[in-house]
Amino acid sequence: MVIKTAEFVCGYTDVRKCPRRIIPEFAFVGRSNVGKSSLINYLCGRKKLSKVSSKPGKTRQINFFLINDQFHLVDLPGYGYARVSATEREWLDGLIRSYVTGRAQLMYVLLLIDSRILPQQIDLEFADWLGENEIPFVIVFTKADKPQSHECLANIQAFRDSMMRNWEELPAMFITSALHNIGREELLKWLSCQVKDFSRLSAEARKT
Repeated sequence: MVIKTAEFVCGYTDVRKCPRRIIPEFAFVGRSNVGKSSLINYLCGRKKLSKVSSKPGKTRQINFFLINDQFHLVDLPGYGYARVSATEREWLDGLIRSYVTGRAQLMYVLLLIDSRILPQQIDLEFADWLGENEIPFVIVFTKADKPQSHECLANIQAFRDSMMRNWEELPAMFITSALHNIGREELLKWLSCQVKDFSRLSAEARKT
């Protein structure tokens, strides 16, 4: 896939007000500061498409980006950020989950995991929640700036091992680094296949 156009559409704090256009959506979710905005910019080849903050927990809305006038990339708020009130944390969690469970256009969730650290219980629980709710998702390991280092490989394997305690079959996994240009082509190829599948299924539905 070649990304020719990428534009910010709008940010929403109410799922009911999100775009009504019936095109596939791919939502990026993960802990605060896991690198959602950086990954979106990296995939799209734009440095400032999605605002990157040095401080975690800045995203307070659902941000939509229209790609090639064919599909949306969706930047969801980060979960698990401790430096907000319990009320706001609960509200953000509700916003994420209401979008994920109620959005008909959503094709896949991309669950972002920081490859530099050991498995976090909150990430494992969110993956389990996606599975329990039958939400299609893939895992994207971010910040793999030293992908062949023992630490990085060990953290990724540890996450796989932790998931295997509850899962018979693991979702697809990608390893990325915006800093060292790793994983972009693999993710774009995967996205291209999903968009084509959506177009095919939509065409078949129109014929019936």
